[in-house]
Amino acid sequence: MENLNYSTAIQVEQTAEEVFNLICNVPEWWSKDFSGKSSNLHDEFVIDHPNQHYSRQRVIEFVPYQSMVWLVTESRLNWLKNNDQEWTNTEMEFQISSAENKVRIQFTHKGLSPEKECYSMCEQGWNMVIREWLYHYLTTGKPSEEMKKAAEIRNRHLKNMGKE
Repeated sequence: MENLNYSTAIQVEQTAEEVFNLICNVPEWWSKDFSGKSSNLHDEFVIDHPNQHYSRQRVIEFVPYQSMVWLVTESRLNWLKNNDQEWTNTEMEFQISSAENKVRIQFTHKGLSPEKECYSMCEQGWNMVIREWLYHYLTTGKPSEEMKKAAEIRNRHLKNMGKE
């Protein structure tokens, strides 16, 4: 099977500098369950939704206003049956390009491919986080109200999967 990575893109009317700096502010658009730092090369941060999702990321590429890559050094997706560490050693990449007064953000989760057990649920999650929450944050400068309800959304998905 061809190894396809999850990827999506959004476009906003801002400068690459503004977009890059806002992306570095992870707890304002991905999760309030955040600890650590995410604004410089070699920074590390954790997203921890107890008994559901844990991931530790290290910033391994940091080219201001152009690109950023996070390596997942540890992960635990408790709702998986087979390998709850599917994210470990995957990379989350942001490529930023500008044309005229618009900036395109290409997000790719390298290693998150359709053969992974978590792919379907993670694809839904990333679509929401990037296309809705990050887009909202980039265009308004404020966290999405939906992002604030993330625990409720996660709990509903887990209940539907019988993983409460």
